[in-house]
Amino acid sequence: MVDWRKRVVTNGGVNLAVFELGTLEPGRPTVVLVHGWPDSHHLWTHVAPQLAEDFHVVAYDCRGFGESDRPTGDAPYRLSEMADDLFAVADAVSPDASVHVLAHDWGSVISWEAVTRPGAERRIASFVSVSGPNLDYLGAWARKNLSRPTPRNLAKALAQSGSSAYTAIFQLPVVPKVFFQLTGSPRLWGEFLHRVDGTPRENATFAPTLREDMISGLRLYRANIRPKLRNPEPRPTAVPVLEVINDRDIALRPSIFDDTHLYTERIWRRRTPTGHWLPLTRPDYLARTAREFIAAQSGDTTVAGLVDRTRVFGAPKPLSGKLAVITGAGSGIGRETAYALAEEGCELVLADLDLPSAEETARESKTYGAQATPFELDVSDTAAFVAFAEQVRAEHGVPDIVVNNAGIALAGSVLDATDEQIDRLLAVDLRGVITGSREFGRQMVARGVGGQIVNVASAAAFTPSRDLGIYSAAKAGVLLFSESLRGELAEHRIGVSAICPGIVDTNIVSKTPIAGVDAETEVEQRNRLDAFYQRRGFTPDRVARDIVKAIIGNKAVVPVTPEAKIGYRVYRFAPWLSRFGARQKVAR
Repeated sequence: MVDWRKRVVTNGGVNLAVFELGTLEPGRPTVVLVHGWPDSHHLWTHVAPQLAEDFHVVAYDCRGFGESDRPTGDAPYRLSEMADDLFAVADAVSPDASVHVLAHDWGSVISWEAVTRPGAERRIASFVSVSGPNLDYLGAWARKNLSRPTPRNLAKALAQSGSSAYTAIFQLPVVPKVFFQLTGSPRLWGEFLHRVDGTPRENATFAPTLREDMISGLRLYRANIRPKLRNPEPRPTAVPVLEVINDRDIALRPSIFDDTHLYTERIWRRRTPTGHWLPLTRPDYLARTAREFIAAQSGDTTVAGLVDRTRVFGAPKPLSGKLAVITGAGSGIGRETAYALAEEGCELVLADLDLPSAEETARESKTYGAQATPFELDVSDTAAFVAFAEQVRAEHGVPDIVVNNAGIALAGSVLDATDEQIDRLLAVDLRGVITGSREFGRQMVARGVGGQIVNVASAAAFTPSRDLGIYSAAKAGVLLFSESLRGELAEHRIGVSAICPGIVDTNIVSKTPIAGVDAETEVEQRNRLDAFYQRRGFTPDRVARDIVKAIIGNKAVVPVTPEAKIGYRVYRFAPWLSRFGARQKVAR
């Protein structure tokens, strides 16, 4: 139970039940929590106590819900009236300082109405919007897609229409009322959220008035949806906004938020594979996200760089706001992947054995507007890798993307390779990938909002060669490990991708030892092989582009170069041909 302090705020003759945690004092910002349908302030039962550690927290029952008054008719539930309530609560609980707003569902719709009023930035310092669009923006978005009836635009509009079909039913005069009279018990509603959203049953907390709130709250739909969508009047806002977008939202498709940046001076996004009732399903995650954003807007520069990593420049991109960790980021594929993810709006943690190289990648990444932090890391040192993963979690948060890219090579005869060479190769190329996947995978599972792990293997994983036996073994291990881990983590909505480049012009060749030859011959053969890779002309930035596509599309196995794509299919459908090729000597 939350030890709320209750008070009553009156606006236009409507009494609003207001509940507080923490104290209002200098330097302690006020956060106002606004619920949606069919909730009450009980929606914030698991979020509010966490925020109260740092803020003065206020939740209130919107008119028509919980312990607040329930005016008759539809007119009192227009968004303009509901926004007046929000301002009235803010004035009462924090008369001398602006407030921060965290809102969900219809609470977010109401808050959008408030923050788009002229001068709203003087009373509202920031706005975290969860699963609730601005109806005027939504109406303009729908008109745009229908006025340009391309297959893609029509698909977006139809998809959202399907998800929103229930809103038409909610506006009928009798049917929804009868339905909720029969089904509106807290037990049934909690079971519904558990099955649809994965909400833990013990988190499903509702007001005793839930059935009455379901029916009373239908006025919100009748009073606002048709007028707003028929005649949208989108207004801009100067209030800093963080949109928390849930990919698995049963009511709202992510595409409807694509145009929000057109109307907001400062807009950030946080997108995760979560469902609609985030305050109940993942309260820890939502509280942490809101705390970071509010602290950042309050000028706390110690907050994990959220402002820099989630800023949306122009139209939002799928990876905007993600935190990405890349090993082997000092050169080659790792460096180019850093640049590609920086362009996508990610914050970067860049690790490499060669710290100056990682620092150079970080400097260049910042030219794309990204925040980038370099680290020195030997991925073969398991203890150091574990400590690094914990440091990343503590200083930057749990990563959304991990690219295990660090690798070395070994050529020549398996029989001539030294134990030291073999141990080093397996420690870096295989064990390092396993360690990175395990440590960050555990963090992602514990956080509970998904993620993507990318392991860079090689075409050598499925193209046997007499000259690359140990290297092929390590990369084949990476490939099958990634496939297996993908199956294990699927239930946690964590994707795992194996990237398999072929001949790519990176500096790995110039550093590759060749077993079984003397030093002079090794240098000669390595230079010749390096020249061949350069003439081949397949640059690492092209691999990086495929890595970004794999992250966005959650692809399982990605052969990159033409020879890798051919080799992958040959090994699957004509393995005898691969074995024949493995016998052939490569001119060096």
